[in-house]
Formats: sequence, structure tokens, C-alpha cells
Amino acid sequence: MSGNAVNLKSLSRQLGLSQTTVSRALNGFPEVSERTRRRVQKAAQDANYRPSAIASSLAAGRTRVIGHVIPMAQHRMINPHFSDFLAGASEAYASAGYDMLLRAVPLDEEEDVYRDLARQHRVDAVVVHGPKLEEPRIDLLQKLGLPFVVHGRCGDAEHKSYSFLDVDNQGAMEVATRHLIELGHRKIALVNGLETMRFAADRRSGFTAAMEKAGYDIRTDYMHSADMTEPFGHSATRELITMDEPPTAVVYGSMLMAMGGMRAAANAGIKLPDDLSMVTYDDALSFLEAEGAERDDPFLTVVRSSIQEAGGKLAHMLMEKIEHPDRLLQQVMQPDFINAASTASPRDNA
Repeated sequence: MSGNAVNLKSLSRQLGLSQTTVSRALNGFPEVSERTRRRVQKAAQDANYRPSAIASSLAAGRTRVIGHVIPMAQHRMINPHFSDFLAGASEAYASAGYDMLLRAVPLDEEEDVYRDLARQHRVDAVVVHGPKLEEPRIDLLQKLGLPFVVHGRCGDAEHKSYSFLDVDNQGAMEVATRHLIELGHRKIALVNGLETMRFAADRRSGFTAAMEKAGYDIRTDYMHSADMTEPFGHSATRELITMDEPPTAVVYGSMLMAMGGMRAAANAGIKLPDDLSMVTYDDALSFLEAEGAERDDPFLTVVRSSIQEAGGKLAHMLMEKIEHPDRLLQQVMQPDFINAASTASPRDNA
């Protein structure tokens, strides 16, 4: 039989079993006896039978599709950070035989899309992107019974009710700010992401914690917050360096904003780190990596955590969640601090 094409029908005829029994045996259904399961598996192996992914999914009641619903609002969710996250996630999905469904929708239609996905059984699970301090999607998805993992955390204090993968954003920014303080800086500014988003609120908390522990004033005119883009980093830095009393150091919430800051400093003739120190949170974005370049030798002092690696980790967590819906999976990644040539002691310690 090995010389002919083998399908479920011919394999079932050879074994003298129904197609349903053979399919259930190959897909691990518990109502099939262990003796029958072993017999079917051996026959399938001998005949070099490979069930189609679609047939296996239908037999198991699965779609083998993961959903990513992206709310298109004023905040730009689709950016280099998101692209790198998807690259890491899609590689993990492919290795496990999953496909990815990406839906970009208006913000006011997002909840309806989740309801449709659950009602139509279009996906086995979803990723919750961009959690806010006030986050209604958690309750909705739990009521729908749709497995999910959050990329980040919401505003609740204990995080007991849902699975998530996050980075220690608060700790990372406290380390970055403390580094500047230890160099002698007191006039330190923060250029951050949108602080209605949990990750950016945590980064602000880390900054303020370091300043408060050092007994330094936190100046509101040194604090800027908006979408994490290069133009915003440029405009915020330009405003800071043209103040009557400019900061001697700036902490950035992302590499994209720091690149804008570097452009503003260069345009103003300000040299790093002689005139201004810079530290940034770095997601190790792939488009910034030159072939053969050493990632351990950055041009800016950074706290680094790869968002592509996070995509892969979350994908594996989500696939585990599909197999074990009641299992609570929570992980916090710890960034690395890498000191580089963009920080030094200030000329003026006042």
C-alpha cells in the first residue's frame, strides 16, 4: 500500500474501522481505546499517512488560528515595535502548525470583532495588544470564553485573573534614571510614550521613583508624553534643550524617540555626552541591526529587552493556554542594562 496515495478513507478500509474512529485515534480523543489507538498509529506510520492540517483541526474542534485584533485609534499600534513582535510570534506559530489572523479595526468596533470571532469559532485564541490602565477587554474575553494572553499588564494591582507576558518597565526605567543620578545629574527629563498605556505609566513610575529616592525635584516641564515616534522625540527634545534652564540628561521611553532626540541635539550643535547625556529603553528593533554589528556595543546607553523575543515567548504561552484554558500563565521579562558612550557626568552639577 505504500506505493499508492494514502488517505483517511483507504486507511480506514485497510483497518476495518470507520473513518471517524481512525480520525479520533490519530487526534488523541480519549474515547478511543489504547489498543485501537496504537494499532491505528502503527498502520498510519507504516503507510506513511499524514493527515491534512485542516482535517486534524476539524477533528479536534480547533482552527489552529491565532487572532490579533489591532484597534486603529489615535495611538499608532502598527509600528516597528509591533512588526518585530509579530515576527517573533509568527515564527513560533509556524513551527507549531498555527496560522495567524490579523484584524485592524476602528476602536469602536473592536469589541464586536471579538464577539464575532468567538461566535464563529474563527480562532482558537487571541492576543490582547496595548493594554490600558482601564482595560475592558479582559472581562469581555473571559465572558466570551475565548482564551487569551495579554502583551503587557492592565491597571489592576494584583493581576490575578488573566495570563500575561510583560517586561519590568518600572524597574528598567528606575535603573536607567539611577545611572544618570549616580553620574551626578539632577536636571533629568523624561520623554515617554502615551501614559494611558500601562507600559508607559510604569516607565514614568520608575523614573519618578529614582528621582524621589535621590531627593530630587521632578519638574513637570521636563516631562513629555505622546506616541513613540521619531518626530515626537525630536520635537520634545528641541523644546527641552531650548529652555532657559535645560536638562543635563534625558531618559527616553523608546529608541525611536531617542533617535529623534539625537537629531534635535545634532541640529543644535549639542554633543553627546559632553553637553547632554541620553539613556533610552531599547526594544532591540530588527531594522536598526546592521549585518555583523555587535548588539552588545550600542551607540546609546540602554536598558534592553527584545520585543521579537517577547513575541515568541507570548506565542508559546498562548498555545499552552489553548491546550490548558484554565491554566494561569504570567511572566515578567527582565531587561539588561548596557552602558555606552552617550552618558557622562554633567559639566554643571547644580
